[in-house]
Amino acid sequence: MPAPTDGKRTILIVDDSAMNRALLADMIGSDYDIVEAENGLQGVAAMQKLGTTISLVLLDIVMPEMDGFEVLAVMNQNRWIRDIPVIMVSSETAPSCIERAYEFGVTDFISRPFDANIVRRRVNNTIMLYAKQKALVGMVADQIYEREKANNLMVSILSHIVEFRNGESGLHVLHVATMTELLLNQVVKKTDRYGLTPADISRIAMASSLHDIGKISIPDAVLNKPGRLTDDEFDLMKTHTVIGAGMLADVPVHQDDPLVRTAYEICRWHHERYDGRGYPDGLEGDDIPISAQAVSLADVYDALTSKRVYKDAYPHEQALAMIMNGECGTFNPFLLECLTDIADDIQAQLQLESFSQGSEREIMKIVDDAVSPGSTEASSRTLELLDYERMKYRFFASMSNELQYEYTEDPPMAVLSDWGVRKLGLPEIIQTPYQDPALLRMFGADNMQKLHDALRATTPEDPVVQMEFEALVEDEPRWFQVTAHANWSPDDHVYLGSIGKMVDIHEHHERLMDLERKATHDSLTGLLNHAYARKVIQERMELNPDHTFVFIVLDMDRFKDVNDTYGHLFGDRVLHHLAQRLEGSVRGNDMVARVGGDEFFVCMECSVPPEPLVKRVFDSVTGTYDGLDVSVSMGVACATGEGHSYDELFRSADHALYEMKGAGRGGFAFSDGLLSADEARSVLSAIDAEAAAEPAPADR
Repeated sequence: MPAPTDGKRTILIVDDSAMNRALLADMIGSDYDIVEAENGLQGVAAMQKLGTTISLVLLDIVMPEMDGFEVLAVMNQNRWIRDIPVIMVSSETAPSCIERAYEFGVTDFISRPFDANIVRRRVNNTIMLYAKQKALVGMVADQIYEREKANNLMVSILSHIVEFRNGESGLHVLHVATMTELLLNQVVKKTDRYGLTPADISRIAMASSLHDIGKISIPDAVLNKPGRLTDDEFDLMKTHTVIGAGMLADVPVHQDDPLVRTAYEICRWHHERYDGRGYPDGLEGDDIPISAQAVSLADVYDALTSKRVYKDAYPHEQALAMIMNGECGTFNPFLLECLTDIADDIQAQLQLESFSQGSEREIMKIVDDAVSPGSTEASSRTLELLDYERMKYRFFASMSNELQYEYTEDPPMAVLSDWGVRKLGLPEIIQTPYQDPALLRMFGADNMQKLHDALRATTPEDPVVQMEFEALVEDEPRWFQVTAHANWSPDDHVYLGSIGKMVDIHEHHERLMDLERKATHDSLTGLLNHAYARKVIQERMELNPDHTFVFIVLDMDRFKDVNDTYGHLFGDRVLHHLAQRLEGSVRGNDMVARVGGDEFFVCMECSVPPEPLVKRVFDSVTGTYDGLDVSVSMGVACATGEGHSYDELFRSADHALYEMKGAGRGGFAFSDGLLSADEARSVLSAIDAEAAAEPAPADR
């Protein structure tokens, strides 16, 4: 199967009869290079090797290894049928056979016995028709390409003027655009809340290149100052947002163009913050356009990971931690979730991109969209729905960490999900999977046969099969749980194939454990969350109605001042410190939870007076941390489980807490007989000796 080398158009003849191949080659004549394949598998291999250098395929139907319809199925699966015309050549003349061939996308159908003039004419006509179609598509694509290239070039030149003045490498513009696109693509995978289309994402990515255009007006002495800016200098720097937006607003034409409107949004509002503390307009939440929100996050990430005149570059992991911890301002929590999702891909994508590659990729996407077939409203809608369903399938498959597959009996072919391909190191499309050596080696011939037999033994009324078996993945034994659904034709109940999933039981268990912990624990402190603590304690109170339960609700005094003075990152560390001190002050059976913010909750069961236990908790969390005086206020409520509910005790303790804060802070009060601040301090002094005698809590 040598590749053609003389510049002639190439025709692939796929037929198991050497005589038929010779006859067709003679009829076509010497104007074409002929490549022959004696069965469908060889034909597919030739198409994989030669690609669109093949101008036409003459395809038989009945062949060993893989018949003509199976070849067409592979061509459709790989979308080769769009670029390579196929003429079916066969003695099969049944209308159903011909109709099926056309449904698979063949261009023409020639019946045996051959007529040399008809074969030659149809071959020439088909090749010329496709050549003209490609030429027209190419002309349209060239015009669109040149137009978009010119647009991108002008945007790139303008943005790089800004980068040059700002003393940056020039990659900042590209990185922001690339990361903006990554973020927004993840957004549309997770929600339709923002109504973004692929065209919107492409436009926002391009417009992001102009986000700092207003810096043209900032003096070099301020723009490239290596040290910290003064308040006046920072106020001057902040004006670049308004100036950039004003420049776009003053463009004399194209004010209604979506690109101009999007660029305006980004220029003016890419320094706004989700909590309303940004500039220039103090917008809050989703009042900030999603375009500006995404560019803002991308801008901050690249600024952190790039060297500047005033700082060195931070590592990728540290930059992400700084963003997540709120050190660079407050961002949309949903966008931060998307950033976490793509965190592993960011560096690879930024390293792969160059100016030319990024621009070329965007242009070719626009060109491909413009020249794709299907111009009528109905067909466009159908394609859109199909693409949406494929997107949903791929998204759910990627999120589930399951090996999902589709199998068809005719032709015998399995298609694996993306995650399955990565997990097992197998190709996406597997021909004759029940005979594939790699699959048989991995899952075992006996297991494959059991699954096949079980699926064939199902009925349309009872089509589901579940099995567990051991497989060998990367030379390690792994147990898989298999759930499959057999597909049957509705009329004659013929088995058509199956869809199914295989779950790595060990990995699935670990993932469930991780999800369970996330559902029951606070992500910052590692303590139980309030909802889960409430559920467990309510159950304890119902099971042990004669036990005495002590509820403590506490929060840190003037915690907002700590955040405002030292920053949210330091505030988070203080909360983590308080959580550790609380856990260390209680016994193994006691429960500690974070209610929210700087408010915590402790529940203890005791048969002795609770004051020493409460005093120990109070003493453990007061003192100093990293030079900061830590003061807390606590409210306490005590009662037996009988006749009392969790909510009643919690409200009583919470009420006592706020009575304590109103009385002067820095102490604790019981709900039955509230103490003033002075009285609380005298009580603390009075029980110091008794508290000191209390044995140390058991290790948790």
